[in-house]
Amino acid sequence: MKQFKNTLFSLSLLFITSFILQACSLKPLAWTPPEKPKLEGNMAVNNLLQSTEWIDLQGWVGPEDIAIDKEGNLYCGVHVSSSNFDEGRILKIDTNGEVTTFCNTDAWVTGLVFDKNQQLIACDQKRGIISVNPKGKITVLASKDEYGRPFLIPNDVDIAENSIIYFSSTSSKMTFSKKNARKLLMEVKADGGLYSYDPSTKKVKTLIDGAYFGNGVAVSKDNDFVLMVDLTKYRIMRYWITGKYKGTTDIFIDNLPGIPNGVSKRKDGSFWVGFSTRRSDILDKIQPNTTLKKIIYSTPMWLQPKQEAFGMLMHLSSEGTIMKTYYDTTGVIVSEASSVEEHNGFLYIGGDLTTHIGKYTL
Repeated sequence: MKQFKNTLFSLSLLFITSFILQACSLKPLAWTPPEKPKLEGNMAVNNLLQSTEWIDLQGWVGPEDIAIDKEGNLYCGVHVSSSNFDEGRILKIDTNGEVTTFCNTDAWVTGLVFDKNQQLIACDQKRGIISVNPKGKITVLASKDEYGRPFLIPNDVDIAENSIIYFSSTSSKMTFSKKNARKLLMEVKADGGLYSYDPSTKKVKTLIDGAYFGNGVAVSKDNDFVLMVDLTKYRIMRYWITGKYKGTTDIFIDNLPGIPNGVSKRKDGSFWVGFSTRRSDILDKIQPNTTLKKIIYSTPMWLQPKQEAFGMLMHLSSEGTIMKTYYDTTGVIVSEASSVEEHNGFLYIGGDLTTHIGKYTL
């Protein structure tokens, strides 16, 4: 009995010590989110996404973004499992649905896009911004900004007509993990940002210095601005590349109904936005309370609130007006939409934790 009591005491002490250390490691700021919008009008609930088909990835996880080559083949970065983001590769899915390894990166690749020369420009979680040639050879383009701050979570990328590469980095202070993602979400501190890379000079330039979980990136049809998702604050920022407002930043759309992740442009200049899930009342309520955030963050991961499986994507006009919203409220067919890419009448839907790519017929 005495030995049992000593063991129980030791375990209790270990738990309390771990709890305190975890609480001290989180240094959150208070932020009061705007009241979430009602799902009505062009945001009215439906279940259109339940007709989505799946493209299986043979056990691989996390097609966060999707690139499409001239022949219509799909490419996506994947990782080993829902808990292992350290190992990964880039897969190729041909027009017959055959899945092969295009490049063994040994790292999760998130955002990716083809340039004019069919080089795949991608966000590599170990290397930074990379270029992959048609044979799968990797060249590192940029691993840090002009101030020496590393791109520890390079997130998404797009390319302008003049070949300038625009990309986001979520953090220069921590690498990606589920725990660190929650930390970034709860701390609400500006980190990372939006950047450009000029292939002709090989120089990086910081455009937006500090974002709130900077995520999806899309260059406008007219190449006059670039969008970047500010995930934590439920909004999308716009950085002006040319024109009267060149070099300035404003809010493209604010107070979105979900946690925005990826953004991509359509041929007509409008945009698709993919959401990780809908807004959480619990998260919105704890954001203003730094003490409560510390307590929740300190609890074991299995006790913390889980991301709800809820499929949602949105069509925005070129001016940021909501045109239509698509849902799978059950989360059974589309559990998340980390990215949306349109090609030949289909929407290809990515996911950070899915084992497939969604294929939705427009």
